[in-house]
Amino acid sequence: MVSEVSQTVLYEVADGVATITLNRPEAMNSLTVEMKEALRATLERAAADGEARAVLLTGAGRAFCAGQDLREHADNLAAGRGLDDTVRRHYNPIVRALTELPKPTVAAVNGVAAGAGAGLAWACDLVVASEKATFVTAFTGIGLGPDTGMSWTLQRLVGRAKAAELLLLGEPVKAPQALELGLVGRVVPTDELASASMELARRLAAGPTVAYAAVRSALDHAASHDLAASLEKEAELQERLAETADHRNATEAFLKKEKPVFEGR
Repeated sequence: MVSEVSQTVLYEVADGVATITLNRPEAMNSLTVEMKEALRATLERAAADGEARAVLLTGAGRAFCAGQDLREHADNLAAGRGLDDTVRRHYNPIVRALTELPKPTVAAVNGVAAGAGAGLAWACDLVVASEKATFVTAFTGIGLGPDTGMSWTLQRLVGRAKAAELLLLGEPVKAPQALELGLVGRVVPTDELASASMELARRLAAGPTVAYAAVRSALDHAASHDLAASLEKEAELQERLAETADHRNATEAFLKKEKPVFEGR
């Protein structure tokens, strides 16, 4: 059953997957203040939802998300409010909510992902793109620098030199090139995106979600620490995971030549 935090953000849980749909198709799912607040609340809901073991983020209509709603932004500029501190009040908390979710996340990019929209996709653990998807950083085109965590995520995906090129030039990147660059993990035919991304999310939902959380923690830690500290972090995480029911049950299943059943604990 689909439920709403607002009309602009839909939430549905089925088969262990919480699907979050950005729902302003008439505006290419561009982000207003109301929508940003609803998205953050929905991510927090997914984090606390015991029935949700994985999260799938997508957009309604022909776009994933066109980024900031520039009509609302222009009104703020005209009123002398500038950015209205939206980066600190909205975008930063949303990205942290995505990256700190104790559950794996999948972005299903069905069309244009521009500016903050691309940032949202790249903040997810896995990205599946339609063959018609396009990514564009967009910020310099309107005289701004990156936000939505893009200065952090993008150079880790493609390296600093390519990240600088994508951010400075703001040229659109079609799905095949995005796959080649490592901006996405999979590209599928447009009519298969919904089923392919859901299948991937269901696979994650049925897996060892506590181990998935540890994978993310290890990667994030290693991105800003040296080898010695990263080795110690791995040891710490492994000791913690060794005490979980999932690890014990999976080990027993392996010895019995059975398929393990993970419970996320």
